Amino acid sequence: MPNYDYECTECGKRFEVFQSMNDAKLTECPDPECKGSVRRLLGTGCGIIFKGAGFYQTDYRSSSYEKGAKADKPTEKKADAAPAPAAKASTD
Repeated sequence: MPNYDYECTECGKRFEVFQSMNDAKLTECPDPECKGSVRRLLGTGCGIIFKGAGFYQTDYRSSSYEKGAKADKPTEKKADAAPAPAAKASTD
């Protein structure tokens, strides 16, 4: 459940409320002396960070990043010919 920031239009008080996304917006200031109307402020939110075993940063890379990584990786040369035979020892 997210936290929502509210601001009173009368007294200017800002406060944060932990409520479900399905709950109705608050309409009245919680200050008993004010009783002005409140408005919900837009939050910047936060990114999701997965921690622990099983979550890797590289699991969700974009295809353009993967293509660039492959282009940067040095290619391995495969030996086309059989290895050269060992030199024979001379029998003098």
